[in-house]
Amino acid sequence: MDFLLLTHKGARMRIAVIGQSLFGQEVYKELRKDGHTIVGVFTIPDKDGKADPLATEAEKDGVPVFKFPRWRLKGQAIQEVVTQYKATGAELNVLPFCSQFIPMEVIDHPRHGSIIYHPSLLPRHRGASAINWTLIHGDKKGGFTVFWADDGLDTGPILLQRECDVEPNDTVNTIYKRFLFPEGVKGTVEAVRLIAEGKAPKITQPAEGATYECIQKKDNAKIDWNQSAEALHNWIRGNDKVPGAWAEVDGQKVTFYGSSLVDNGTAVNGQPLEIPGASQPGIVTKSGLVLFGNDGKTLLVKNLQFEDGKMIAAAQYFRSGSSAAVELTEEEKTFAVQMRAVWQSILSNVSQIEDSTDFFKSGAASMDVVRLVEEVKLRASSCQLQNEDVYMNTTFQDFIQMCVRKLRGEDDEEELVVDYVEKNINNMTIKMPHQLFINGEFVDAEGGKTYKTINPTDGTAICDVSLAQISDVDRAVAAAKEAFEEGEWGKMNPRDRGRLIYRLADLMEEHQEELATIEAIDSGAVYTLALKTHVGMSIQTFRYFAGWCDKIQGSTIPINQARPNRNLTFTKKEPMGVCAIVIPWNYPLMMLAWKTAACLAAGNTVVLKPAQVTPLTALKFAELAARAGLPKGVINILPGSGALVGQRLSDHPDVRKLGFTGSTEIGKHIMKSCAVSNVKKVSLELGGKSPLIIFSDCEMDKAVRMGMSSVFFNKGENCIAAGRLFVEDSIHDLFVQKVVEEVKKMKIGDPLDRSTDHGPQNHKAHLDKLVEYCQTGVKEGATLVCGGRQVQRPGFFFEPTVFTDVQDHMYIAKEESFGPVMIISKFKSGEVDDVLRRANATEYGLASGVFTRDISKALYVSERLNAGTVFVNTYNKTDVAAPFGGFKQSGFGKDLGQDALNEYLKTKTVTIEY
Repeated sequence: MDFLLLTHKGARMRIAVIGQSLFGQEVYKELRKDGHTIVGVFTIPDKDGKADPLATEAEKDGVPVFKFPRWRLKGQAIQEVVTQYKATGAELNVLPFCSQFIPMEVIDHPRHGSIIYHPSLLPRHRGASAINWTLIHGDKKGGFTVFWADDGLDTGPILLQRECDVEPNDTVNTIYKRFLFPEGVKGTVEAVRLIAEGKAPKITQPAEGATYECIQKKDNAKIDWNQSAEALHNWIRGNDKVPGAWAEVDGQKVTFYGSSLVDNGTAVNGQPLEIPGASQPGIVTKSGLVLFGNDGKTLLVKNLQFEDGKMIAAAQYFRSGSSAAVELTEEEKTFAVQMRAVWQSILSNVSQIEDSTDFFKSGAASMDVVRLVEEVKLRASSCQLQNEDVYMNTTFQDFIQMCVRKLRGEDDEEELVVDYVEKNINNMTIKMPHQLFINGEFVDAEGGKTYKTINPTDGTAICDVSLAQISDVDRAVAAAKEAFEEGEWGKMNPRDRGRLIYRLADLMEEHQEELATIEAIDSGAVYTLALKTHVGMSIQTFRYFAGWCDKIQGSTIPINQARPNRNLTFTKKEPMGVCAIVIPWNYPLMMLAWKTAACLAAGNTVVLKPAQVTPLTALKFAELAARAGLPKGVINILPGSGALVGQRLSDHPDVRKLGFTGSTEIGKHIMKSCAVSNVKKVSLELGGKSPLIIFSDCEMDKAVRMGMSSVFFNKGENCIAAGRLFVEDSIHDLFVQKVVEEVKKMKIGDPLDRSTDHGPQNHKAHLDKLVEYCQTGVKEGATLVCGGRQVQRPGFFFEPTVFTDVQDHMYIAKEESFGPVMIISKFKSGEVDDVLRRANATEYGLASGVFTRDISKALYVSERLNAGTVFVNTYNKTDVAAPFGGFKQSGFGKDLGQDALNEYLKTKTVTIEY
């Protein structure tokens, strides 16, 4: 192994970026962020009047951009081109993705040479179609290499490699988006960093395992049917989307996309389709086209494309072209006019967009598809297109017909009927379901019973919501039980389950602004916080647990006391079955996500009761879950009272697990009911009075900032809020002074106003309790420094409040406010053990915190704080991968992280004598 040695460690370099594409653009941006000087960008000429993304980015920054059609002519370097390159004075060439042949005069010219990104684990799969061949060969591992360029074809010394698992149904697109693009950008930038630091290796590529495959083109992508189902699947996915695996069907060339392996124990029902050369006819089913390998096993293809460029869902093969055109309403005609203008702006080389204009034959590329999908979303948020929708409707007329059908809710799948309540608010139209969601349908409660959900900003009713009754609970549990025991969810491959959950997360992201707006008007959350935390972390949670679906596993255990000794003992992790989830009103969507994501990943079905005062994001979530393809009965949502719905779920004999977040009082009652009914498994995240200890050696400004966040985040409606701050006496007065100064700057107001810091409390009863809580503190002799009152304006607003001189015996020192009330107590310098005793003198143990520059003190305190989470020099820093839960009367069990899965799994031990 050789190393490139520099005289100056960590030097910033003069770099020439040679390449193209979004990948090249991202590498360019990251190199600039690292402080390197980009002396020139060398990319391809504009195509149809459009610059490459790398060129566009560089031109925006004023970096010199060169668009040479070629670097060589008849095998010889073009000296004029080489001269222009050399004039940049580059010290290193970075080739992130380059389709041009670069002369060795250019490759070897910089003092540090040239590095190239290649999307395979060299020496395997040299050549331009490396990703294709990784999939075609069925490699279990993929990845990328950054190597030093030489005069061979992808043969230069290796600088850096990163690998990933190749999923069984990965396509070129999915593995590129999931790993090769994001990690490839990071890896290329890391390689440059290693060069700058003088740590870049030069590892000679081994001869063993080296392969070189040809460039995949349409001509050589024809399917050979005399292969196993897995080999056929690998060939199809390895050519998806470019160049596309094809075969002759009904006398024409048909290209196959979206292949997946199929469980061969499932009966196949549908219409046969003769395919020349295949071992047996394919079968067109409602799920797609089932194909057979020569081993009798099956695969499923989702989409087909004909020679004229028309793409259809494979399930529609015998119906393609049979649907009559819909007649557009005036509103739909306006939409069509808008979209014609969008097509015109994308296809700038086309003089006029006709109904027959073909998007791709007119020069559109994959990036234009992404833009078109986003343009539709801007003009019709309810028309959620996938890229495949554009590929399947390539002419303008077909495209408009498809969009209109989607806007009307007309498609070939069973229609989800939603009786929306619509509101024009926050510069958008939000569409809110308001009925119960049971067995995949929105339905009224028994007897049509409803209640009004209130907007805490002004105290007005948002809409009537169905109020679940006991019979509705029984129906929902029965649906969940059937889905688990008899439905496809219980039989589904874990990886497929993960894909559905991931798709749900994608839909939530597509609707994140709408979800955040609903959360703001239903719970009072400030919109920007709702977007980042309430909704943002919910999306992250579903994505995180989607990845766990196929990684749940048991263990093999050697047993000692068994005779004879020929034994095998192993454990299996199995889903519980029907799980009930009961969530609070402070983070309506996020609390749903924290529990439901783990529950679904484990393979269970769910009956969820949102807080009665905040049901709307849970019902919107149910709609998105249905549209994501989760089977009927897997998710059921029941707005209603805790005394009725929550109690019936606790008592129900078919519910095997209940997860609850709420008050300690209700948690105790639920635990008792679950024990008496059928000894349900229970996890409880209950009340808290989290202590935050601030020592005099803290970083004061940070302690003030984080201390305020620990109390006032989400207007204090935060289960881990610091219920009591212990501040060392020598800095107490300064700390209070700074806090009060900051509190006075906080803007109280409409949560949809982007400048608002502090929105309304969730509901009137909670507001009244806060007023009473503060009055109690004053009566007991605590000093009210600021706040303590309801804001005199419509809605449920309460002033951010600060109490000092709070003694240990006082009510406000022992009980949580669950609101924007900061409780400050002094402690004497040097009395670390005494303040720890006071901090732990509570029946709660959810969270805690300490601020100090002394790492020994921080570790000492964190070890002795009796709480499920300890924050050191920070607060509220939760993450989807970090387990969350409390001790003592703050409950037991964990949300988030791998630990959360165990709350929704049971362990089975199997012992075999052989």
